[in-house]
Amino acid sequence: MTNAAFTEILLGLLALILVVAAIIDVRTFTISNRLNLAVASMAPLYWWSAGLPLWPDIGQQVIVAVAVFVLLAGAFYAGMMGGGDVKLAAALALWFSPMSSVRFLIFMSIAGGLLTLVIVMIHRIKKKTGKPEVPYGVAIAVGGLAILIQRFLNQFA
Repeated sequence: MTNAAFTEILLGLLALILVVAAIIDVRTFTISNRLNLAVASMAPLYWWSAGLPLWPDIGQQVIVAVAVFVLLAGAFYAGMMGGGDVKLAAALALWFSPMSSVRFLIFMSIAGGLLTLVIVMIHRIKKKTGKPEVPYGVAIAVGGLAILIQRFLNQFA
């Protein structure tokens, strides 16, 4: 198997894990540490198979992932995101270049805003009490999948 084929398999597994994380988050409002660990621990295999150099590529991706974690930890402490959401987004940033991570955060934020709007509307229409829960893993998965899909669509540009 070539490195290119292995890279594509890893990206396919990442996409599958994102879909699974979104489904589980919708059902349970949690994202397990096992899924987050799988995403984070597969990143070095991806770096190797894609032939990324330690610096600047891998180093920058690690720095950006830490920045994503710190940024979203603020959202966690404000009660806007769950801990699993923060860890998944940071683990996912390990896979993307700094610019792709910025695009990921933009896609994730747009998807999260739309998802929150829909859930709040449904909550009000059904006249439920309490604070509506948002499975933000769905928005994270949408953002991550958008970046992964761009990789394939950009071949035709």
